[in-house]
Amino acid sequence: MINHHSSTMIRSVVLRMLLTLSVLCATHEPVCAQTLAERLGYGPDAKLIIVHADDLGETHAVNAAAIKAIEAGAVNSASLMVACPWFPEIADYAKSHPDADFGLHLTLTAERVYYRWGPVSSIDKVPSLIDSDRYFHHDWEEHEKIDPKEVETELRAQVARALTMGVRPTHLDSHQYRLIMNGKELFDALLRVAHDYDLPIFVTRDWFAAHRYLEPSLGPADVVIDHMVTIEPDVPADKWANFYVAALKNLKPGVTEFVIHPGFDDEELRAATRERATWGAAWRQRDYDFFTSDEFRRIVAQQNIKLITWRDIGRLLVHKDIKKQ
Repeated sequence: MINHHSSTMIRSVVLRMLLTLSVLCATHEPVCAQTLAERLGYGPDAKLIIVHADDLGETHAVNAAAIKAIEAGAVNSASLMVACPWFPEIADYAKSHPDADFGLHLTLTAERVYYRWGPVSSIDKVPSLIDSDRYFHHDWEEHEKIDPKEVETELRAQVARALTMGVRPTHLDSHQYRLIMNGKELFDALLRVAHDYDLPIFVTRDWFAAHRYLEPSLGPADVVIDHMVTIEPDVPADKWANFYVAALKNLKPGVTEFVIHPGFDDEELRAATRERATWGAAWRQRDYDFFTSDEFRRIVAQQNIKLITWRDIGRLLVHKDIKKQ
């Protein structure tokens, strides 16, 4: 028979165990094996998507299309390219719409031939990031040595400029995935900046197998989404809608970001992207057309898909005041 003293001791031990478990759950997600969907308040089988527009600030046509799609409720998240010429326009919109889910599309390359941009930092601070014309490199060739310290300098300059211009970012991501897929040193630079500003970064479990440094670099407080969907150049124009319909109908449980590139196929965007069709004006018009269509809304409703934002994900972090650095 258990006496009163023994019963009290057992209750004390159980309470300590429960307290320890609750602390572990709060600081280390795998201990509780809780999915991101569950942490967001949904069931483990919930299908959640972020419809995320990339490249805002690149051109006026991109800004205009994204704003129209956001205001129509078709796109619910986006990220801004601080280094690009049309950033002031979208920064002004972000400042006047503080509830919009806008992150920063941290940019280190200028891939177009005739339409270029360069660093926010003084060029003498980031010489490995620029070409002979003082723009960002079109691409990072093997002979180009990108200095991780200079990368971090530029990332901090881009965040600081955004804050100065009134943007309050909800997350960080990387133009052309340069900071994700080009080695541990660059990924760690991104993480340091994100941690200093207490912002989530766009990283998905889909990338762990191909880039094995990603998962070990992340800490227990970092939030990782489950999947990403983005259209690739091998999809013909007449199959554009088919690709997205299939992706939505075959969506896996968890959080999936649809990375899209809306834009209006007008004279400005055609001129800026004329050297190749990939991610060009017609491409971006097709993305805009599908995600503002009744078909998209109908499939989302039929499949019981819920839309979430990076602002929702950011609430899982322990926030501190964002500081200018």
